Amino acid sequence: MKKMFLPLLVPTLLSVVACSPNNDSGVQNDAKPDAVQSSNFEAIYSGISDSDIRAPLKTLSSDEFEGRLPTTPGETKTIEYLVDAFKNAGLQPGNGDSYLQKVALMEITADPDMTMTIGDNQFAYKKDMVASSKREQATIALEDSELVFVGYGVNAPEYDWNDYEGLDVKGKTVVILVNDPGFENPESGKFQGTTMTYYGRWSYKYEEASRQGAAGAIIVHETAPASYGWSVVANSWSGPQYGLVSEDKGASRVAMEGWLTLDAAQKVFSDAGLDFYDEKAKAMQGPYHQPMNLTASVTVKNTFKKSESHNVIATLPGTELPDEHVIYTAHWDHLGKDESKEGDQIYNGALDNATGTAAILTMAKAYANLTPRPKRSVSFLVVTAEEQGLLGSKYYATHPVIPMDKTVANINMDAMNVLGKTKNVAVVGMGKSELEDYLEKAAAKQGRTLTQEDRPEAGYYYRSDHFSFAKQGVPALYAEGGDEPLNEEVAKYRKRMKVIKTGCYHQVCDEYREDWDLGGVVEDTQMLFDVGVNVANADKWPAWRSTSEFQRTH
Repeated sequence: MKKMFLPLLVPTLLSVVACSPNNDSGVQNDAKPDAVQSSNFEAIYSGISDSDIRAPLKTLSSDEFEGRLPTTPGETKTIEYLVDAFKNAGLQPGNGDSYLQKVALMEITADPDMTMTIGDNQFAYKKDMVASSKREQATIALEDSELVFVGYGVNAPEYDWNDYEGLDVKGKTVVILVNDPGFENPESGKFQGTTMTYYGRWSYKYEEASRQGAAGAIIVHETAPASYGWSVVANSWSGPQYGLVSEDKGASRVAMEGWLTLDAAQKVFSDAGLDFYDEKAKAMQGPYHQPMNLTASVTVKNTFKKSESHNVIATLPGTELPDEHVIYTAHWDHLGKDESKEGDQIYNGALDNATGTAAILTMAKAYANLTPRPKRSVSFLVVTAEEQGLLGSKYYATHPVIPMDKTVANINMDAMNVLGKTKNVAVVGMGKSELEDYLEKAAAKQGRTLTQEDRPEAGYYYRSDHFSFAKQGVPALYAEGGDEPLNEEVAKYRKRMKVIKTGCYHQVCDEYREDWDLGGVVEDTQMLFDVGVNVANADKWPAWRSTSEFQRTH
C-alpha cells in the first residue's frame, strides 16, 4: 500500500518545507476558506440530489458489473461506464487525449490446496491461516523456518522503538502482532494511543520484515486491533492477489506472507512454552522479541500473469491557473466474484465503493455546470485496485499525470454514508491539514460540526487512496458522515439499517438497497463540492499542520 517506507518517509517529510509557485512561504496563516464562489454556486450546490447519486450507484453495484474486479469483464464494463459519464458531463480527458491511465499489475493466485505446519500442528487454509507470496515463482517453499516472535514488528526511530534491534532474522519467519503498541496500552503515551499509526497496518509489517531479511512473516489476527473479523482476512487475502509490476519480480519481499487466527496462534505459543497474552503484554511495554524454538513449513504454489488495469481521469480546466489542480479520488474496484461459493457469488461492493464512485460522477457534473468555472483545474481520478493495497493510486502517485508540484490538494470519497443525514462530520486522521478549515466552514453551512472519526484505532487514514497523495506531500482530506443522526426519524432508520449492513464489509451482502436513505451521501457530496470550489478559487494553497507527519516534498 505504500510507495515509500514510512520510517524513512517521516523524518524526510518533517524536514522539508512546503513549496509551490503560489506557496513559497507556506499558507498556515493565509488560507482563505471564504474564497469567492461561482455566481451560480448555490443553485448547483442545492441541485445535487438523491437521484444523481442513486442511478450510478445502482448500476455500478449491479450483478451485471460482476463485482468490478480489475482485469476482468467487470472492469471493462466499469471503465466504459465511467468514461461515458465523464464525456456526457462535458469533461476533458485527463491524460492527454485519453480518459485512461494504464496500470500494469501482476496477478498472483495461490493454490488453496495448502497447509501450514508449525511444530505438531497442521493448519488449514482459510480456516486457520492464509498464506501467499508476492514473488513471481511457481513454487515457494518455506521449509523448517525458525520462528521468532517480534512483538509488533515495528522499527520506528522517531518513537525510539525497534523490535528488531540486535536480532538477525535472515532465513527465519517472524510472528507479529497486529496494530501498534499504543492500541491496547493508551495510557502509556506510546505512539498515538488508540489512534493507529501506519506502523500498525499489516502492509507495513510485511514491508519491515522484508527489509529485515526475514524469509516469512505471519501476523496474528485479533478482531479488535485489526478492526475487522477473520472472514475479511480469509476473503481478501485469498484468490487472485494483485501487485504492481516490480523490476526484481518480488525478490525483495519476504517469501511468504501469512496470517494466523488467534486460536491457531495460541496453540503455537503454547507449544513453544509461552503464553500468548503474557508475550503480548511484554511486547506492549517496549521493543521486544523472543525465539520460539519452533519451525514453520508451508508450500505456496502460484500461478501468475501480468495484466493491465486502468485508472480513469477527467479534467475541468481552470480559468486562470489551469496548470494547478484539485484532485478528487474514489476507487471503482471491488472483489469480483467467487464461483466456488454456493448461492450468491458476487461481491457487489455497493457501499465500498460504488457510493464514492457515484458521488465523484455527481461531483463532476456539478463542476461542469458552474458559471464561471473555478480558477484552478479540477480533476477526477477514479482508481483501480484499491482493495489490493491502494495499487491504482500508488501507481498514479509514482507516475502522476498531473505533477505533484502542481497538485494543490486531494479530496477522497470512499464508502460514503448510507445511514441518513448527521449532525456531525467524521474527519479521518483529524488535525492533519488546513483542508479541515475549508471543511469546517462547509460543514457549518449545513449546521454540522467536525469530530474525530469514531474508530481512530482502525487506521483508516492509511487505508484509502488519499494516503498515496499524502505520502507525496499533497494535503489530502478524507471525511464522511458522522455518528450523530440528524433527528429521531433518522436515528430509527439508522438503527434498523445498521442491523442489516453489519458484517457486510467485503462480503457478498454489500449490495445496493432501494430503501437506502442517501441523504447523508447527498449532504457529504455537497460539502466536499463546497470544499473543492473554495480551494480551487483560493489565493493560497492549503498546507499540512506543523504537527502532521506529512509535509510537501515538491
